[in-house]
Amino acid sequence: MNKAKRQQIFERLRADNPRPTTELNYASTFELLIAVILSAQATDKGVNKATARLFPVANTPQAIFDLGVEGLKPYIQTIGLYNSKAANIIKTCQALLELHDGVVPADRAALESLPGVGRKTANVVLNTAFGQPTMAVDTHIFRVANRTGIAKGKTVLEVEKRLLRLIPGEFLQDAHHWLILHGRYTCVARTPRCGACLIEDLCEYRQKTE
Repeated sequence: MNKAKRQQIFERLRADNPRPTTELNYASTFELLIAVILSAQATDKGVNKATARLFPVANTPQAIFDLGVEGLKPYIQTIGLYNSKAANIIKTCQALLELHDGVVPADRAALESLPGVGRKTANVVLNTAFGQPTMAVDTHIFRVANRTGIAKGKTVLEVEKRLLRLIPGEFLQDAHHWLILHGRYTCVARTPRCGACLIEDLCEYRQKTE
C-alpha cells in the first residue's frame, strides 16, 4: 500500500469519527489502568459492568489495595482470569503506592514493571491518558493492519513498529482507536462487512477477493 492510500484511509476515518476514544469507562488515569488490565481476554462491555460495581466502592490505589485480593474478587469475578487479575491488581496498587506516590507513571518502563501490565496495556495508557502517539496492537488492529495492507507483519510487535512508521504523523494520536473500532464493528474476523466499509475501495483485501 502506498503513502497516498494510507493518507486517504485515515482522512476518511477521521472525518467519520473526529474524536475517537476507548470504549472503556473511566474517570481517572488510575481507573483506566485498572480497566485495561481487566480487559485482557475480556470485552470492554464486560469490563465496564465490573468496574461499574468496583469504582464506586474503590477507585484509588489505596482503596483497592485495602480490599485485598479476596475483597476485590467479588467485583470482577464475571471477567475471565479474574483470580490472576485480582492478584496482579493488588500488587500493582502496592507498587504504585510504594514507588510512585499513588500516581500512574507516564513512562513505558515504569508502566511495564507493574504486575499485569504488558506492552499493549502500557501503550493504551500512554496513548489514551497521556496523549502519546503509541499503537496498542490487539487482535483487531493486527487483523485490520494485515488484511487491509496498511501495515503487514507476522508478529504484534512488527505490526506495531510498521504502523508507527507508516501512518502519517497527523493521525498517529488517534489511529489506535480508529483501527480498533474499525476491526470491532466493520472489519470483523469471520465475515468482514466490506459493503459498509468507509475504506472499501482502498483496501487490499477487497481487491484480492473481487
